[in-house]
Amino acid sequence: MRINLKAALLSAFILPGLGQLYKGDKLKGAILIALVNIFLLATLFLLLQAAGPILASQIGGPPDASAVLAELKSRSPAARWLLSAFFGLWIFGVVDAARQ
Repeated sequence: MRINLKAALLSAFILPGLGQLYKGDKLKGAILIALVNIFLLATLFLLLQAAGPILASQIGGPPDASAVLAELKSRSPAARWLLSAFFGLWIFGVVDAARQ
């Protein structure tokens, strides 16, 4: 299997940036891995904060659907931006790993 193809597959299916590490571009690979993890963790944090009313309702009774919906809508733009940045980095990592 060609090195570029294997690097692209590593970046596509395992972890964005892993293909760069495989090809020997350690700095670019480390930066991609760090940024991908930061974006995913920030998105997870936002979504868990938005799910707070649902989790709290398990303790205090049924959730207020309008409050949950309002909380999700207020955090939705930031989560969309972070996920878009993640997918952009993912695509960049795959394309960059496939290049010479």
